[in-house]
Amino acid sequence: EVQLEESGGGLVQPGGSLRLSCAVSGFTFSSYSMSWVRQAPGKRPEWVSSITAGGYTTSYADSVKGRFTISRDKAKNTLSLQMNSLKPEDTAVYYCARGWGLVPRDSWGQGTQVTVSS
Repeated sequence: EVQLEESGGGLVQPGGSLRLSCAVSGFTFSSYSMSWVRQAPGKRPEWVSSITAGGYTTSYADSVKGRFTISRDKAKNTLSLQMNSLKPEDTAVYYCARGWGLVPRDSWGQGTQVTVSS
């Protein structure tokens, strides 16, 4: 069974940082590109970032470029998202997803809430 379990969300002030993690099991992690997507209340899902299976190529949405960094740890079967200089508009539920880009919802984890507010 494919399992994607996100953690690390929380409440942070504007300008602050958070690091999200996604523990993966049930498939060969090293064979798949992985992504982060987010969904704010009342809005459509938004692709945030993707990383190739080998970790050598990454891509970011313009809205997070220069502030967020995606990475993966093959030994720990873990996907991460380092988020710096957070803004209120980054508030959303963040989902770890198997695949590249805005993949179907059935490839997402359960999500972790990120709230950026003073």
